[in-house]
Amino acid sequence: MESSTKIQRLSQLCGLAVIITLAIVCYRYGILSSVTRMQGLVQTAGIWGPIIFIGLQIIQVIFPIIPGGMTTVAAVSIFGPFWGFVYNYIGVSLGSIAAFLIVRHVGQRFVHAVIPEKFINKYEHYLNDGQRFDRLFAIAILLPVAPDDFLCMLAGLTKMPVKKFVWIIVLCKPWTILAYSMGMNTLIQLLLQHL
Repeated sequence: MESSTKIQRLSQLCGLAVIITLAIVCYRYGILSSVTRMQGLVQTAGIWGPIIFIGLQIIQVIFPIIPGGMTTVAAVSIFGPFWGFVYNYIGVSLGSIAAFLIVRHVGQRFVHAVIPEKFINKYEHYLNDGQRFDRLFAIAILLPVAPDDFLCMLAGLTKMPVKKFVWIIVLCKPWTILAYSMGMNTLIQLLLQHL
Protein backbone atom coordinates (compact mmCIF):
# COMPACT_ATOMS: atom_id res chain seq x y z
CA MET A 1 0.00 0.00 0.00
CA GLU A 2 2.80 2.40 0.87
CA SER A 3 4.55 2.01 -2.51
CA SER A 4 1.30 2.62 -4.41
CA THR A 5 0.78 5.80 -2.38
CA LYS A 6 4.30 6.92 -3.28
CA ILE A 7 3.67 6.17 -6.96
CA GLN A 8 0.38 8.06 -6.84
CA ARG A 9 2.06 11.03 -5.13
CA LEU A 10 4.91 10.98 -7.67
CA SER A 11 2.50 10.91 -10.62
CA GLN A 12 0.57 13.84 -9.12
CA LEU A 13 3.78 15.84 -8.72
CA CYS A 14 4.82 14.99 -12.29
CA GLY A 15 1.42 16.12 -13.57
CA LEU A 16 1.73 19.38 -11.65
CA ALA A 17 5.26 19.87 -13.01
CA VAL A 18 4.01 19.37 -16.59
CA ILE A 19 1.19 21.89 -16.07
CA ILE A 20 3.58 24.45 -14.57
CA THR A 21 6.11 23.91 -17.39
CA LEU A 22 3.43 24.31 -20.07
CA ALA A 23 2.14 27.45 -18.35
CA ILE A 24 5.64 28.96 -18.30
CA VAL A 25 6.26 28.11 -21.97
CA CYS A 26 2.86 29.51 -23.00
CA TYR A 27 3.47 32.65 -20.96
CA ARG A 28 6.96 33.21 -22.39
CA TYR A 29 5.61 32.94 -25.94
CA GLY A 30 2.71 35.26 -25.13
CA ILE A 31 0.07 32.61 -25.77
CA LEU A 32 -1.63 33.14 -22.40
CA SER A 33 -1.31 36.91 -22.44
CA SER A 34 -2.55 37.59 -25.96
CA VAL A 35 -5.86 36.41 -27.38
CA THR A 36 -4.50 37.05 -30.90
CA ARG A 37 -1.53 34.74 -30.33
CA MET A 38 -3.80 32.11 -28.81
CA GLN A 39 -6.08 32.31 -31.86
CA GLY A 40 -3.09 32.03 -34.19
CA LEU A 41 -1.79 28.93 -32.44
CA VAL A 42 -5.18 27.20 -32.34
CA GLN A 43 -6.06 28.06 -35.95
CA THR A 44 -2.75 26.79 -37.33
CA ALA A 45 -3.02 23.53 -35.36
CA GLY A 46 -5.73 22.12 -37.64
CA ILE A 47 -7.41 19.06 -36.18
CA TRP A 48 -5.42 19.49 -32.95
CA GLY A 49 -6.81 23.01 -32.47
CA PRO A 50 -9.67 22.04 -30.13
CA ILE A 51 -7.37 19.90 -27.96
CA ILE A 52 -4.78 22.68 -27.79
CA PHE A 53 -7.49 25.21 -26.92
CA ILE A 54 -8.90 22.98 -24.17
CA GLY A 55 -5.37 22.55 -22.78
CA LEU A 56 -4.77 26.31 -22.87
CA GLN A 57 -8.10 26.89 -21.15
CA ILE A 58 -7.15 24.42 -18.39
CA ILE A 59 -3.81 26.20 -17.88
CA GLN A 60 -5.53 29.61 -17.95
CA VAL A 61 -7.85 28.54 -15.11
CA ILE A 62 -4.99 27.25 -12.96
CA PHE A 63 -2.73 30.23 -13.72
CA PRO A 64 -5.16 33.09 -14.47
CA ILE A 65 -2.93 35.44 -16.44
CA ILE A 66 -5.66 36.88 -18.68
CA PRO A 67 -9.35 37.10 -17.78
CA GLY A 68 -11.25 33.90 -18.58
CA GLY A 69 -13.90 35.93 -20.38
CA MET A 70 -11.35 36.82 -23.04
CA THR A 71 -10.49 33.19 -23.81
CA THR A 72 -14.18 32.32 -23.75
CA VAL A 73 -14.88 34.91 -26.43
CA ALA A 74 -11.81 33.75 -28.38
CA ALA A 75 -13.27 30.22 -28.54
CA VAL A 76 -16.52 31.52 -30.01
CA SER A 77 -14.66 33.51 -32.66
CA ILE A 78 -12.39 30.55 -33.51
CA PHE A 79 -14.85 27.64 -33.40
CA GLY A 80 -18.27 29.29 -33.66
CA PRO A 81 -20.94 29.58 -30.94
CA PHE A 82 -21.74 25.87 -30.45
CA TRP A 83 -18.26 24.32 -30.53
CA GLY A 84 -16.79 27.37 -28.80
CA PHE A 85 -19.20 26.77 -25.93
CA VAL A 86 -18.43 23.02 -25.84
CA TYR A 87 -14.64 23.50 -25.81
CA ASN A 88 -14.91 26.28 -23.23
CA TYR A 89 -17.09 24.12 -20.99
CA ILE A 90 -14.70 21.17 -21.17
CA GLY A 91 -11.56 23.28 -20.63
CA VAL A 92 -12.92 25.51 -17.88
CA SER A 93 -14.53 22.59 -16.02
CA LEU A 94 -11.38 20.45 -16.17
CA GLY A 95 -9.26 23.45 -15.20
CA SER A 96 -11.52 24.28 -12.25
CA ILE A 97 -11.38 20.70 -11.00
CA ALA A 98 -7.59 20.59 -11.49
CA ALA A 99 -7.14 23.88 -9.59
CA PHE A 100 -9.28 22.58 -6.72
CA LEU A 101 -7.30 19.32 -6.54
CA ILE A 102 -3.92 21.07 -6.77
CA VAL A 103 -4.84 23.30 -3.85
CA ARG A 104 -6.07 20.24 -1.94
CA HIS A 105 -2.65 18.62 -2.34
CA VAL A 106 -0.33 21.63 -2.21
CA GLY A 107 -2.35 23.86 0.12
CA GLN A 108 -2.03 27.51 0.95
CA ARG A 109 1.42 27.89 -0.62
CA PHE A 110 -0.11 27.51 -4.08
CA VAL A 111 -3.03 29.80 -3.26
CA HIS A 112 -0.74 32.56 -2.01
CA ALA A 113 1.48 32.19 -5.07
CA VAL A 114 -1.40 32.59 -7.54
CA ILE A 115 -4.14 34.63 -5.84
CA PRO A 116 -3.71 38.30 -4.85
CA GLU A 117 -3.56 38.78 -1.07
CA LYS A 118 -6.45 41.29 -1.03
CA PHE A 119 -8.72 38.68 -2.65
CA ILE A 120 -7.74 36.04 -0.08
CA ASN A 121 -8.42 38.49 2.75
CA LYS A 122 -11.82 39.36 1.28
CA TYR A 123 -13.08 35.74 1.25
CA GLU A 124 -11.03 34.09 4.01
CA HIS A 125 -13.72 34.39 6.69
CA TYR A 126 -16.11 32.26 4.59
CA LEU A 127 -13.73 29.31 4.32
CA ASN A 128 -14.46 27.80 7.74
CA ASP A 129 -18.24 28.11 7.43
CA GLY A 130 -18.85 24.80 5.57
CA GLN A 131 -22.46 24.82 4.35
CA ARG A 132 -22.60 28.60 3.98
CA PHE A 133 -19.43 28.60 1.86
CA ASP A 134 -20.77 25.74 -0.28
CA ARG A 135 -24.00 27.64 -1.02
CA LEU A 136 -22.21 30.92 -1.71
CA PHE A 137 -19.72 29.09 -3.92
CA ALA A 138 -22.50 27.49 -6.02
CA ILE A 139 -24.23 30.87 -6.43
CA ALA A 140 -20.95 32.58 -7.36
CA ILE A 141 -20.18 29.93 -9.99
CA LEU A 142 -23.60 30.64 -11.54
CA LEU A 143 -22.87 34.37 -11.81
CA PRO A 144 -20.84 35.49 -14.83
CA VAL A 145 -19.16 38.29 -12.87
CA ALA A 146 -17.68 36.20 -10.04
CA PRO A 147 -13.93 35.46 -9.96
CA ASP A 148 -14.51 31.73 -10.51
CA ASP A 149 -10.88 30.66 -10.93
CA PHE A 150 -9.88 32.13 -7.58
CA LEU A 151 -12.99 30.80 -5.85
CA CYS A 152 -12.26 27.26 -7.09
CA MET A 153 -8.81 27.50 -5.54
CA LEU A 154 -10.20 28.81 -2.26
CA ALA A 155 -12.73 25.97 -2.27
CA GLY A 156 -9.76 23.61 -2.27
CA LEU A 157 -8.86 24.96 1.18
CA THR A 158 -12.28 24.06 2.60
CA LYS A 159 -13.71 20.71 3.68
CA MET A 160 -16.02 20.60 0.66
CA PRO A 161 -16.07 17.03 -0.67
CA VAL A 162 -14.52 16.60 -4.13
CA LYS A 163 -17.73 15.01 -5.42
CA LYS A 164 -19.80 18.03 -4.32
CA PHE A 165 -17.31 20.43 -5.92
CA VAL A 166 -17.42 18.50 -9.21
CA TRP A 167 -21.23 18.52 -9.22
CA ILE A 168 -21.34 22.27 -8.60
CA ILE A 169 -18.93 22.84 -11.49
CA VAL A 170 -20.73 20.44 -13.85
CA LEU A 171 -24.19 21.88 -13.12
CA CYS A 172 -23.46 25.59 -12.60
CA LYS A 173 -20.54 26.32 -14.94
CA PRO A 174 -22.39 25.90 -18.28
CA TRP A 175 -24.67 28.86 -17.57
CA THR A 176 -21.80 31.25 -16.92
CA ILE A 177 -19.92 30.03 -19.98
CA LEU A 178 -23.08 30.32 -22.09
CA ALA A 179 -23.63 33.88 -20.86
CA TYR A 180 -20.04 34.85 -21.69
CA SER A 181 -19.95 32.98 -25.00
CA MET A 182 -23.22 34.24 -26.39
CA GLY A 183 -23.36 37.60 -24.64
CA MET A 184 -19.87 38.69 -25.61
CA ASN A 185 -20.26 37.29 -29.12
CA THR A 186 -23.48 39.29 -29.58
CA LEU A 187 -21.80 42.42 -28.21
CA ILE A 188 -18.84 42.03 -30.57
CA GLN A 189 -21.17 41.51 -33.55
CA LEU A 190 -23.11 44.67 -32.64
CA LEU A 191 -19.91 46.68 -32.32
CA LEU A 192 -18.62 45.40 -35.66
CA GLN A 193 -21.89 46.37 -37.39
CA HIS A 194 -21.66 49.94 -36.11
CA LEU A 195 -18.00 50.54 -36.86
